[in-house]
Amino acid sequence: MTTGTEDADDTEAVTDDLLVLLLRQLTVESDRFAEMFGESHGLHRTDLNALAVIMDAARMGDPMSPSRLASALHLSASATTAVLDRLERAGHLYRDRSSTDRRKVELRMHDQARRIGAEFFQPLGQRYAEAWRDMGEDERRAVARFLRSSIAATVEVRGRLAP
Repeated sequence: MTTGTEDADDTEAVTDDLLVLLLRQLTVESDRFAEMFGESHGLHRTDLNALAVIMDAARMGDPMSPSRLASALHLSASATTAVLDRLERAGHLYRDRSSTDRRKVELRMHDQARRIGAEFFQPLGQRYAEAWRDMGEDERRAVARFLRSSIAATVEVRGRLAP
């Protein structure tokens, strides 16, 4: 599906309204893409979010615990347990005792789950790379700054509005 924004004239004024529109469209398209994966693997959207949070934590060398996952996803302990039970039954993750503190549980993804995710999401990553190929380092830094500040603003406002 095209949104009509990918061929916009480079002379178009880049207003706050345009940036909000484009960010919203990216969010909608990303959600649709992730939902396709979830539907094909019987995963709820919350399950996908949980896997993303667990993967990102592992990538940063900071294993995820059930309580940190609950906080990250704003879920109750019982809802988090339900998510983890579904993911464990589906073979996507397992709970492991921490090697440094046996009282703690760490969430780990199975290699098979990583492979399945990579098969689905890598083509999108490759297409993104192609789309960004002509961007210079300064443009990439500006985009990264834009995305980081947009994420921080979203987190801040969400925190203020959360019950």
